[in-house]
Amino acid sequence: MLIRPASNDDRSAIWRIIGPTIRAGETYTLDRNLSESDALDYWMSPDRETFVVEENGLILGTYYIRANRTGGGQHVCNCGYMTDPTASGRGVARQMHEHSLAHARAKGFRAMQFNFVVSSNERAVRLWQSLGFEIVGRLPEAFLHPSLGYVDAFVMFRKL
Repeated sequence: MLIRPASNDDRSAIWRIIGPTIRAGETYTLDRNLSESDALDYWMSPDRETFVVEENGLILGTYYIRANRTGGGQHVCNCGYMTDPTASGRGVARQMHEHSLAHARAKGFRAMQFNFVVSSNERAVRLWQSLGFEIVGRLPEAFLHPSLGYVDAFVMFRKL
C-alpha cells in the first residue's frame, strides 16, 4: 500500500469513502446531509493536508492532518481518518495513523489530539489506544448516535 498526498483527481474516490461514513452519522459530527461538494471541501480544505492510501490503483482510505489550534496551540495536530469498508481489517487505518505520526513529527508537531472520538466507535478507540493515545477527557452524551441515542465522546491525546 502506498500513502500519498491527495489530488483533485482523487475527489470521486475520496467521496466514495467519506460519503457513506458521513451519511451513516455514526462516527463524525458532520451534517449527515452534507453535499458531496461541501464534504470534499471540508476534507480537502486548504488548512489541512489530505492523504490517500492506494493499492493497485484503488483508494482504500484517506486522512487529513492539520494544526488543532492556532497561536499557542499550533504545535498540536489533529487528524481525521476514514477507510473504505471493503478494506476493513486489512490494516489500512493503522497504516494511515502510523504515516500521520511520522508526518506530524516531520512537520514539527509535538503532540496529536483527537477532539471528539465517539465512544461507540470501539474499533477506533482500541486502535488509538494501541498506538499510545490516552483518553484525557470524556464528554458525557455529547454525540447523538442515529441508533444508540446519546453516547459519550472522548478527547484522546498523545505526545510525539
